[in-house]
Amino acid sequence: MKKIVLTGGGTAGHITPNLALLPLLQTAGFSISYIGLKDGMEEGLIRPTGVAFYGITGGKLRRYADLKNFTDLFRIGAGFWESVSLLRKLKPDVLFSKGGFVSTPVVWAAKLCGVPVVTHESDSTFGLANRLSAPFARKMCYTFPESGAHLPEDKGVFTGLPIREQLLHGNREKGLRLCEFSADKPVLVVTGGSQGAAFINRMVRRCLPKLLETFQVCHLCGKGNVDEKLEGMPGYRQFAYVTDDLPDVFAMADMVVTRGGSTSLFELLALQKPMLIIPYSRKASRGDQIINGRSFQKQGFGEVLMEADENGMDMMPAAFLRAVRQVYENRERYIENMQKSPARGGAQNVFAVLCEVAGLSS
Repeated sequence: MKKIVLTGGGTAGHITPNLALLPLLQTAGFSISYIGLKDGMEEGLIRPTGVAFYGITGGKLRRYADLKNFTDLFRIGAGFWESVSLLRKLKPDVLFSKGGFVSTPVVWAAKLCGVPVVTHESDSTFGLANRLSAPFARKMCYTFPESGAHLPEDKGVFTGLPIREQLLHGNREKGLRLCEFSADKPVLVVTGGSQGAAFINRMVRRCLPKLLETFQVCHLCGKGNVDEKLEGMPGYRQFAYVTDDLPDVFAMADMVVTRGGSTSLFELLALQKPMLIIPYSRKASRGDQIINGRSFQKQGFGEVLMEADENGMDMMPAAFLRAVRQVYENRERYIENMQKSPARGGAQNVFAVLCEVAGLSS
């Protein structure tokens, strides 16, 4: 029996791809363990799966001056030696690192223990944790084709992003019943992620009368962002968030308005949903959502619309409505392009790399 240790944490984007790989690894007979941050969010997500979880001490290296950068060095050092002890006990055939700062000392420990490492980067640009892990990786999986130009040919593997299998099994009719929508009018789903997106929420509600002329609108607006004044409006349903019903909501969508986070984009790619991508601006992020969105636009999966233009002028409702109409009218072309993408099978692609490095036929 081959053994694998998974690591990654800090945000859902560093954990859910690991969860997406579990069914494939379990079917192949891998013995699976997980190393994450003590009391981190990964512990709460991993333990219910039955996978053995081991918590280590962790710290974060910030890109700005902060006293915690000094104290966290000791926490990272402690996590490194804890990881060495765990890996010597577990003796895995391969370590898979999804990133996040908890993963870095685990990768370093794997190198010391002679355990081959496979890393995965979700975004177009590599985060600091993965850059610090890169010298110790046997293979480096990436999700956007442009990223390969920055990696050694013998290390980089274009895989796409592993996504949750259950998302692929939604039921359109159930989604329509949930929202009390009819089957004879197209559905626009709007999502800003689990926290919602204030800018998108405002724009959608400002344009709602025009949108409802063409679409039924299902709006996932984030916790605390439901507008009670709009409750009961025909053709419009709003939810703070959905969990178990999310596959059904996506199944009924004819197109989606979304942010530019890689997990959301690759879920929509796998589901072949034409998308209008409104990334966070550089003021609100390191700019990775903009690069992610531009890559998807270049590959013909959807269109990108910025919150503000190059002169700093805020997006106007007319521009938003034009972009929505453009994506919807060209939806068949986007779907055709998505069907051809090799990145749609992210979980299987990454699984094949892990099997190769572990010495197991996939």
